[in-house]
Amino acid sequence: MRFLPLSSAGRFALLGVLVGAAIGLVLWQSPDTDLLANAFEAVTWSWVAIAVGLNLMSVVVRSSAWRVIILQAIPKPWPSWRVVFSAFCVGLLGNVALPGRVGELARVAVITRHLRRRPGTWATIVGTVFAHRLFDVVAATGLVVYVLYTSRVPDWAKPALAVVIGVGFGLLIAAFLLARRHPEPSREAPEDAGAVRRLIAMARAGLTVLRRPAPAVWALFFQLLGWTAQLLAVWAAMLAFNIHAGVHAAALILLLMNVVTLFPFWPGNVGLLQAAIAFALLSYGVSYAHGFAFGVGLQAIEASVGVGLGLFYLAREGFSFAMLRRMPEVTDVEVEEDGRIERIA
Repeated sequence: MRFLPLSSAGRFALLGVLVGAAIGLVLWQSPDTDLLANAFEAVTWSWVAIAVGLNLMSVVVRSSAWRVIILQAIPKPWPSWRVVFSAFCVGLLGNVALPGRVGELARVAVITRHLRRRPGTWATIVGTVFAHRLFDVVAATGLVVYVLYTSRVPDWAKPALAVVIGVGFGLLIAAFLLARRHPEPSREAPEDAGAVRRLIAMARAGLTVLRRPAPAVWALFFQLLGWTAQLLAVWAAMLAFNIHAGVHAAALILLLMNVVTLFPFWPGNVGLLQAAIAFALLSYGVSYAHGFAFGVGLQAIEASVGVGLGLFYLAREGFSFAMLRRMPEVTDVEVEEDGRIERIA
């Protein structure tokens, strides 16, 4: 029996229904604006500053993890830490400001324009982004275990957590198997190989870190440190909004944030994210309006780092926001550099 439509029109119709239902839920559960204003009046701005600083630290160490992965995937000359940090920040801007995961393509485009051009460079860097995300699976799994043992997980969130972790582990296992197929793959696929085989070979090079224990441990360490900083940032933001529910509640909120924004139907899933946070905090004695206001503030704190740094480095790299929006069309075919369109793979 077929449960999902196979035609493009049918899939778009189903997506439209899901998005419409999500928007309807947000509008139905939107709190009174006066209650939101009251919640913001009591904000402690010193804790907001601490939360912003912790988010910045998270971005720094997570970009360092990505650079460790890149160094294992490509030969010298390697990109500097500043270049990797710039690309990572542009990627954050893309994920915050645009629907889908455009930011992942954006950071690939930024990093490749600083590398010596070789066939398959784009595919290799895409592989490093995938490997970087796989380390998130390990951190998220630890967070799930901590939340299940310490936090009050809403019943509606448990199936979503199970699905996300199941899919994540499936991808992690598949990546390890793919990376181990060739102990030391060449940097370039044979010239007589087909286009698809060459693409897969170069993408596999991006997973090289999974075969090298020492760099893998360093990358994982940086990712875990980044997640810890982000957890503490959520906790600081809770204190800023006078929510004293403890670090275990902050862990639940961080987990829900990652689940809700995993498939962004619109930029940041604004509204849907706040509703999920507000519902989760009800079990901690936080009113819905207060929890919704906290969700607005928390997303603003996180976005301030990603958007601020992203806009700065977007301008520094010479990209326009319009070009950022075109990333899904560009993929491995072309990027704009010095006012012209160039093929990069």
